[in-house]
Amino acid sequence: MNKLLATLIAGLFAVAAFAQTPAAPAAPAMPAAMTAPAATATPAKADAKADAMKMKEEKAAAAKKAKEEKAAARKAKAEAKKAKAAAKKAKAEEMKK
Repeated sequence: MNKLLATLIAGLFAVAAFAQTPAAPAAPAMPAAMTAPAATATPAKADAKADAMKMKEEKAAAAKKAKEEKAAARKAKAEAKKAKAAAKKAKAEEMKK
């Protein structure tokens, strides 16, 4: 009985001492070798974002250039149409003479 009481009292002291110690920070589930790629993922993400922005700017510039070329083609077509109408009118006037 004395041994049982001594064991219970020692157990209570151990529990009390364990409850008062600060908790140690939890160890990561992955080894340290696995955490290194996670640290390099941030610059890669930034590079990907920069590349996406660059592609977006290039796409906008290409769209603007295509729009300008289309407007220039439309203007050239209108001028050709006017020249054709003027030539037709001149030809009609020659026929009247």
